[in-house]
Amino acid sequence: MGGSGAVVAVSCAEGWDFAACEVRGPMSRERAAARDGAGLPYVVVFRVAGRAAPVEVWLVSWQDHYLGVWGYDEPGRRTDEFDLRLLDGDRLLRRYTKSRQYDGPDAAEFDEDRCRVDALELFADGGAVRTTRAGRSGGSLSTRPSIGDEQRWRARPAFGEWEPFTAGKQGFDGLPLVFEGDAAPLTEGRAGKKAEPWLPPRPARPLHLDALFRPGTRLWTSFEPMTVLDVRPVGTVRVPSGRLVVDCPWTGDGRELTVGVPAGEYVVESAWTHCAYEFMGAHVEHEDTPAVRLRVSDEPVAEWEMGLAPEDDLRVLPDGHAYGFSTDVAAGSFADGAAWQPLSEPFRQAAGQRAVEAEELGNGFLRTTEEALSADLLSFCTDGDGTYAVWVGRSESGDVAAVVVQTGHLPDLKVLD
Repeated sequence: MGGSGAVVAVSCAEGWDFAACEVRGPMSRERAAARDGAGLPYVVVFRVAGRAAPVEVWLVSWQDHYLGVWGYDEPGRRTDEFDLRLLDGDRLLRRYTKSRQYDGPDAAEFDEDRCRVDALELFADGGAVRTTRAGRSGGSLSTRPSIGDEQRWRARPAFGEWEPFTAGKQGFDGLPLVFEGDAAPLTEGRAGKKAEPWLPPRPARPLHLDALFRPGTRLWTSFEPMTVLDVRPVGTVRVPSGRLVVDCPWTGDGRELTVGVPAGEYVVESAWTHCAYEFMGAHVEHEDTPAVRLRVSDEPVAEWEMGLAPEDDLRVLPDGHAYGFSTDVAAGSFADGAAWQPLSEPFRQAAGQRAVEAEELGNGFLRTTEEALSADLLSFCTDGDGTYAVWVGRSESGDVAAVVVQTGHLPDLKVLD
């Protein structure tokens, strides 16, 4: 592909149409440079002569600490994916990379039956997970390799001083970059196409938490519709240190939120819903508790934010993901952070072999107390194992008004009224 006079043509745009494999809203080099300097989103497209598909597409948004890269093969299929996050000054963490090797030119893009997939996920704390999958029926293998800094980090490129990630793999390593505005274009322009905005990865947002605690509200999920019956007090939790832990009392290390609460005693409440459906010819009516709430004040929540631990970094979250506490025994709890060890000790001692020595509050809620510190832990059940996000609600004044965990699985949740 090298050849005398060969170049990599570069163009910039507002957006990229993945379905049509073409730019939306072309922009000049000067305008793109201005957006780069301001940290605003834009797109960079790399092309070479002799093929309709680009070789790479970059999605850039420095204000969001994000650089996303897609590599294309000649048939126009995405083969390589790079997710980089701007964390350390001008260094980019190669947070996630994925390579797809299709078994033939007629294989459809992302056809899991006909491509080998190699993925590597890196974490800011130095950890890594590599996953290899040889087609849908070929099995998969996951390992935890040791990855050095030279593979983990990449310098943030200055505008126009770009080095395509797949240059060596695709055979155009070392070719000069030329802006299409400075040379004959390699492809037809798309100036008449409307620009489609693209969004960099965004953390998950809570869905209708307020509605779950509003009696009479009708809800819809892809399982069945339901109605919020009422909000029932479960018990109180004393948090004399002002440090709040929300974690699994059996297996958690005491995931303490960076947001504290005023020292005091708080009511824990559970939302209860009712649904009715037909199952195997029978009419079934069911009540459940899809969320629990630590009520810090009576002020209404004006805004929700993710409850973070000190080690959590929103800049590296995949799109639509959230941090939270993990459990493999379908449980969580609210507790005073300074007294976490003695408060959770009865759960660890039980370890699923015997009943926990704790006060039973009904419906699976338990409470342990450390009288020497005047502190409590109140545990609740979740729908299953996994990671559960914690949401902190702030009032109009910015004070913490509530801390909520959605304990139930409510796919595609919508509020009907």
